Amino acid sequence: MQQDFEQALQTAFREYAAFYKSRGFMRRLGYGSRPAIVNVDLAKAWTTKGSAFACDGMEVIIPATQKLIAAGRALGIPIVYTTCAYDIVEGPFADTGLWGKKIPLEHLKAGSPLCEIDERLERREDELLIVKKRASAFQGTDLAGYLTSLGVDTVILTGVTLSSCVRLSCEDGLWAGFRPIVVRECVGDRIAGAVEWNLFDIDAKFGDVEPLDGVLAYLGGLQAGAR
Repeated sequence: MQQDFEQALQTAFREYAAFYKSRGFMRRLGYGSRPAIVNVDLAKAWTTKGSAFACDGMEVIIPATQKLIAAGRALGIPIVYTTCAYDIVEGPFADTGLWGKKIPLEHLKAGSPLCEIDERLERREDELLIVKKRASAFQGTDLAGYLTSLGVDTVILTGVTLSSCVRLSCEDGLWAGFRPIVVRECVGDRIAGAVEWNLFDIDAKFGDVEPLDGVLAYLGGLQAGAR
């Protein structure tokens, strides 16, 4: 049923795309020459079945992201991971803030295995890990400054959830002057329809949604040492 629902959404969005394009939306940002890969919240809380934060589609997202990371490592480009973790998850002084009153951030206690990056991605010591408190990878972190210091102009985004952390990272990346590229096979969410809707809306207004094969072809055209 979910597959039928998402196919129906895809059909509808193809019609909506013509409407948006007639208004001047859905223009392409295109790729720059110095990319980085930012893997948003592919930690165990989101990739493990049974977790309060678990997302669907990991059987596609993890292998696709593995291929992307391998291509990035071969080029020597920056690869970044984010996770969420909170030091105080109970009581009146919780650092979850008001967000913790809305969603179950008490599961993301600092030091919990759930906050660790999924081991299938085999994060390396020279690949930056950002521990964030908010949805966006950019808000309240030094990610923008870090990428700017490395001359990055294109941010290739993977991860979850597409409707929140990936989407807001895409928007903030755009505001920070980077070209956001959201890799279709490398992102996911929890609710049927959330993926297709947000892919469509992001592609219309905030970044370029591209298939994995296209992103790999772009990376393959860059010279090693793009860092």
